[in-house]
Amino acid sequence: MRFQHLVDSLSVVGFFLAFTVVALITLEVGYRLGHWWQTRSSNEQQGPTSMIVGSLLALMAFLLAITMGMSSDRFDTRRSLVLVEANSVGTTYLRAGYLSEPASSTIRDLLRAYVPLRIVTNDLADLKVRMDRSVEIQAELWSITEELARATPDSDVLALFIASLNEMIDVHETRVVAGLYARVPETILILLLLGSLLTLAMVGYNAGLSLRRSPLAAVVLVIVLGAVITLVVDLDRPRDGFLEVSQQPLIDLQQQIGQLSPASPST
Repeated sequence: MRFQHLVDSLSVVGFFLAFTVVALITLEVGYRLGHWWQTRSSNEQQGPTSMIVGSLLALMAFLLAITMGMSSDRFDTRRSLVLVEANSVGTTYLRAGYLSEPASSTIRDLLRAYVPLRIVTNDLADLKVRMDRSVEIQAELWSITEELARATPDSDVLALFIASLNEMIDVHETRVVAGLYARVPETILILLLLGSLLTLAMVGYNAGLSLRRSPLAAVVLVIVLGAVITLVVDLDRPRDGFLEVSQQPLIDLQQQIGQLSPASPST
């Protein structure tokens, strides 16, 4: 399944600079086209064009608000899931202490190795390795639990442990989906970018019809619009950018239960 957008090939700063340059060029092209049309047809009226530009600006503000809401909701979900997973793994670790040996120590060792793997990095290849190893550890934990369940099928303590382990595994899949696939649809981002550029072209065209413009106002408009769209893109990125999801709950858990080196997937 594809989870990267076209704009992911650019850094956040690179995206902002690229949008600013393209937007300024679009604004200038629109102005020159309007200026050319006005000199060619001096009877051209501004009224309808000004109304259209105002409507386009209002429409873009509405689309920006919707897209910002979608990206911020997804960012908040990714952030809350880090805490949920830390609590889930911590509970599983504590309940493992109720189990008989050697299963208890084995499970706790696996959980110590599991926690560092859940701390997200910006390296996509490393993230894939961590995810694969996480699934392997989950399978090992479940295999040990199955053996305990066969030996003591009526154990209430084991039932509590199984419930927390099942929740931990479910949170893993939920976090993968939220972090990699639950993003603002690329179609909406493309519509936002194209709509913004077309709106700026119409703003420049309307200025050309009036044969007057304010370069400072135009630059400020482009910078502010570019900053807001860049913020949307930054919020929607699960791994890099200025607004990163804090991994502190998992880091704190790692310190609490101790750690095994996650450097090697075979740990």
